Amino acid sequence: MASSNTYRLSCSVPGHEMDVRGLASTSFPEGAFVSVSRDRTGRVWVPNMGPNRSFTEMHCMHGHTNFVSCVCIIAPNETYPRGLIATGGNDNNICVFSLDRPDPLYILKGHKNTVCTLSAGKFGTLLSGSWDTTAKVWLNDKCMMSLQGHTAAVWAVKIFPQQGLMLTGSADKSIKLWKAGRCEKTYTGHEDCVRGLAVVNNTEFFSCSNDASIRRWHVDGECLQVYYGHTNYIYSISVFPNGQDFISTGEDRSIRIWKNGECAQTIRLPAQSVWCCCILDNGDIVVGASDGIIRVFTESDERIASAEDIKAFENELSQSTIDAKTGDLGDIKMEELPGREHLNEPGTRDGQTRLIKDGETVQAYQWSVSDSNWLKIGDVIGSSGATPQTSGRVLFEGKEYDFVFTIDVNEGGPSMKLPYNVADDPWLTAHNFLEKNDLNPMFLDQVANFIIENTKGNTVGRTETGHSDPFTGSGRYVPASAGGSSASGADPFTGSGRYIPGSGPSTVAPAGVADPFTGGSAYASNTLQSSSAPTNIYFPKTDAVKFEQANATQILAKLKELNRGAPNEQTLSDDGIQKLEKLLSTVSNLNAVQKPTTEEIEILWKTAHWPEDIVFPVLDILRLAVRHPVVNEQFYSDKDGVQFCNHLLNLMGPQGKPANQMLVLRTLCNSFAGQWGQTLLMSMRETVMSQAMQLRTVNNKNIHVALATLVLNYAGCLHKVADLEGKAQCLSMVSTILEVVQDKEAVFRLLVALGTTIGSDGTARDLAQSLGVKSQINKYSTVTDPAKLGECCKLVLNQL
Repeated sequence: MASSNTYRLSCSVPGHEMDVRGLASTSFPEGAFVSVSRDRTGRVWVPNMGPNRSFTEMHCMHGHTNFVSCVCIIAPNETYPRGLIATGGNDNNICVFSLDRPDPLYILKGHKNTVCTLSAGKFGTLLSGSWDTTAKVWLNDKCMMSLQGHTAAVWAVKIFPQQGLMLTGSADKSIKLWKAGRCEKTYTGHEDCVRGLAVVNNTEFFSCSNDASIRRWHVDGECLQVYYGHTNYIYSISVFPNGQDFISTGEDRSIRIWKNGECAQTIRLPAQSVWCCCILDNGDIVVGASDGIIRVFTESDERIASAEDIKAFENELSQSTIDAKTGDLGDIKMEELPGREHLNEPGTRDGQTRLIKDGETVQAYQWSVSDSNWLKIGDVIGSSGATPQTSGRVLFEGKEYDFVFTIDVNEGGPSMKLPYNVADDPWLTAHNFLEKNDLNPMFLDQVANFIIENTKGNTVGRTETGHSDPFTGSGRYVPASAGGSSASGADPFTGSGRYIPGSGPSTVAPAGVADPFTGGSAYASNTLQSSSAPTNIYFPKTDAVKFEQANATQILAKLKELNRGAPNEQTLSDDGIQKLEKLLSTVSNLNAVQKPTTEEIEILWKTAHWPEDIVFPVLDILRLAVRHPVVNEQFYSDKDGVQFCNHLLNLMGPQGKPANQMLVLRTLCNSFAGQWGQTLLMSMRETVMSQAMQLRTVNNKNIHVALATLVLNYAGCLHKVADLEGKAQCLSMVSTILEVVQDKEAVFRLLVALGTTIGSDGTARDLAQSLGVKSQINKYSTVTDPAKLGECCKLVLNQL
């Protein structure tokens, strides 16, 4: 069979909706492979027999309730002559499938955290590794033993061909050899998490790591060779049948083919993370990446993709962007780069990267030995133009500004950007903003005053403002809406009539910097430029972050309206409504001399049990009331506290109303304001956090912000407590929620929770590293809108 000795694209296989996290070649059907993805599915792909060189989906498997992280094939036996497929997921479970049905034959339960790696051995033995720091040995549907010894997540496992020897690789940087459940040897040498293992033969194996190196080991403990080539984390490694050559994939957008101990070929992909790879029986390579596409590469001339498909792949690659800050391209100084004429010189090796300047952009090219030319692999971002880190200004539509505000005009609608320089006329800027976005000019005063309030020297604390919401203001009720209390620099479009996340009072920030939770004045990156090192105003955050703003008039109007539809035995009398109105007035001002009465609190308790379709305005009163020490004590006392908390959790269930879910989360957050609430919620931590986690997949940014705040408040309580189990639950929640959340405010609060948890606890810091949160949050370090997100991320990364 003709061979070009270099790998070229054979086909691209779409099908998954999210990252492809695991691949495994199968013995049946012939030439097939299995893939698993964050879209919670596993899929079996078989080669097309016709001239089409691609693969067809033969079988789709469902069974996990969260992301699927890994896959392996259990060899055929008498009972299952076509073998079985095992998958591990973020739901802590292992599902075992046959090719005959889409649902699992059985589910293996036992791990306490994500199952991230699997390996199958003889006689149906299965080895699993988890973030819970253990590996487990399974036979059929029974756990036979647990391998304990690592101090961080077990990212990689392998079973040797000879019976009884097993390998585990961990985020504690070590590899362990096990026999009969006992650790026989520990291998050290990697400087970061061990992410992948591959067995060569009965006595040798490969390992790859976040330290960007690959090591070849002898089982006696000797490191035989170290391979360097990748420029970022290495996630997976697979060995060719000859036992010498291998392939590896990583965070540098590449798959690398290693022959005779050297990197013989580098193939770039139009995706940042190349998570996994496997080698088919015919020698073809299969890789899965963060763009959800599976790609197959071949040496065989007969299986190379058509010229049109190769051109489409090259175009996709050329249009991708490369972040100059990933470390892949080094420190770029645009003014020193050559022009396109530099591409006239041939490369010296396959995969060599060359940067050129083309006008105002920087482009990256890679030398292809097989084509004898330079192939464009993307445009480099972050290589030109100012950044907040270098200039203290924000880049928007190619121009630099001192501030770029995000304005939400309508609830749930698209946001608009309002750029502004301190030297500009705020009235002219406001006029241009309204005209550009086709907004009514009658709001000129509000927008101009908004700019003035938010840029007047970044004053500390809250200032009174008379801004009303011109679009969604006093005529509309939104649960937990803003308006009852003043807010400095309130959004002129969504201010008094809508809740602004995290805008309640909190710790006063250092001079010149607004509180990142309450936004006492506009927060901009240049507020931190005065000192050589960033000032950490974000964490540890040990006082409760609360949801405090409300429009009492709207809440009461909705309460009265819904009271008419309440069951007869629960309908409030006029006197009852007046008492609730008085209670709301009292708890809205915590400095008031008057205190809530027992009768008022009993009425609140009664109405909190209204049917779930109409209870939400009561929950809005409740989340304000629990901040008051009298209410906090009465609701969270030993006598009634557990009953009350369980009632809230029932309303927060995954099948509940979104408004109730959000308001219960906010109520729980506000409950941390009092010692009684804090004590009870800490005693019920595992239950509360586990049930709250079920809401992470709800597509609602307000719920995500409230969920992140709940994690943050628990992290604050655990900050100076020696409770590793509690901190582990916080870290696990942060890591899991980061996988799904998109809202930047929610991400920011998760970062603060992360920083608070690891800030003074080395063990917690090691655990966070083992969970891989560093790679999860890296992308936020360059965010400039809002600036607090990027700055907080950098401070957390420094801690890690």
